[in-house]
Amino acid sequence: MSGHVVIVTANPAVDVTYGLAVNKPGETNRVQRVVRRAGGKGLNVAHVLTALGVEARSVLPAGGDAGSWLRAELSRDPAVGAIDVVPIGGLTRQTVAIVADAGHPTLYVEPGPRLTAEEWDRVADAVAKACEGAAFLVVSGSLPAGAPGDLVGRWVRAARARGARSLVDCSGPALVASAEAEADIIKPNEAELLAATGAATLEAGVAQLRRCGAGRLVVSRGAEGLLVFDGEARALVPAVPGVTGNPTGAGDAAAAGLVAALVRGYPLEAAARWAGAAGAAAVRQPVAGVIDTADFDAYVEALGGPRR
Repeated sequence: MSGHVVIVTANPAVDVTYGLAVNKPGETNRVQRVVRRAGGKGLNVAHVLTALGVEARSVLPAGGDAGSWLRAELSRDPAVGAIDVVPIGGLTRQTVAIVADAGHPTLYVEPGPRLTAEEWDRVADAVAKACEGAAFLVVSGSLPAGAPGDLVGRWVRAARARGARSLVDCSGPALVASAEAEADIIKPNEAELLAATGAATLEAGVAQLRRCGAGRLVVSRGAEGLLVFDGEARALVPAVPGVTGNPTGAGDAAAAGLVAALVRGYPLEAAARWAGAAGAAAVRQPVAGVIDTADFDAYVEALGGPRR
């Protein structure tokens, strides 16, 4: 295994998780536990990559008091890997997850700050610099409102120019833009795929992204597992049965598992089994961006994937 993985978190956040016995909308709810973490989908990916023994380097814009807190928190967290923070004038957002002992979590997500063209240029410069000697670029999560339409494509092409492959796990127009830039792997969930392409079926959405330039896709279907499209080949990786818990961040962990296996040289279908195992391991944790590697190893074995 050689080369680090660069992860772009274009819209980081201060993630707040409220834990309580029962969430009763419209009533006063007494929070039993509070966890605040530096968050954003890309940082979740970085945490899981580091847990799996992959060198991670994150690039993210941050600003305001929340951005200062985020930077300080990341500087105290060796589990996230290296961090390149691009200062911006806007205020870094916050997300709040309400996790009850029973029932599905409720997530409140603030919009991200609007970056200027000059700030986006500085982010692009930081991405290009970080990709020197990298094995992979991962673009994960949402883009703030007003982000340029060619942004993800610029990052993918910058990575390719420096010899790094790319994986894009995002939604909306950025997903199509990543296909047009011929990202090496595109990893949406089924809902994101259909929404971005306007297609009526998964197969039609995949065909549309292929016409745009996508070569390989891994599509998450929740409890139905992962569909792998590699050229003309198609494979289903089933979900790990019987796993329950907090699904927040499971897709980010899956992206990390996928890249960790690809960096080790495993073929895409085998790597998708690592993705399924990492996603399942994340569900068992109370906050996003964390896995127990013992769970991961057990789930890899259950899915018939290659051992670490």
